[in-house]
Amino acid sequence: MKKIVLVLFIGLLGFTMTAQDAAAKIEFKTETVDYGEIAKGADGVRVFEFTNTGDAPLIISKVSSSCGCTIPKKPEAPILPGKTGEIQVKYDTNRVGPIRKAITVISNADTPTKVLKIKGEIKAIDGK
Repeated sequence: MKKIVLVLFIGLLGFTMTAQDAAAKIEFKTETVDYGEIAKGADGVRVFEFTNTGDAPLIISKVSSSCGCTIPKKPEAPILPGKTGEIQVKYDTNRVGPIRKAITVISNADTPTKVLKIKGEIKAIDGK
């Protein structure tokens, strides 16, 4: 009986160690989105596309921005290996001037923290 328990324990330990070798890996199509020059009040929604190139499900636990004028939206479900996902970012385009913001992505990937950037310039319409 002790030998059976020992064999089961070693088998379970080996399976656990193998499972830990699997890791998610996040690869973004681009890490910077350039709005270019856009008009005040224009659509401020942009998307960062990514792929899980690892061999374990990718779980994005938190996405935050460097200010309240940028609202990121993360995927709720895990992204399976080989599948793609997106992080949506909405910038408040009622603020005239240059855009230089950072979006921090925290996940279970082999690189757990990634910083994405948005840039561009909001132009006033007819001097408004």
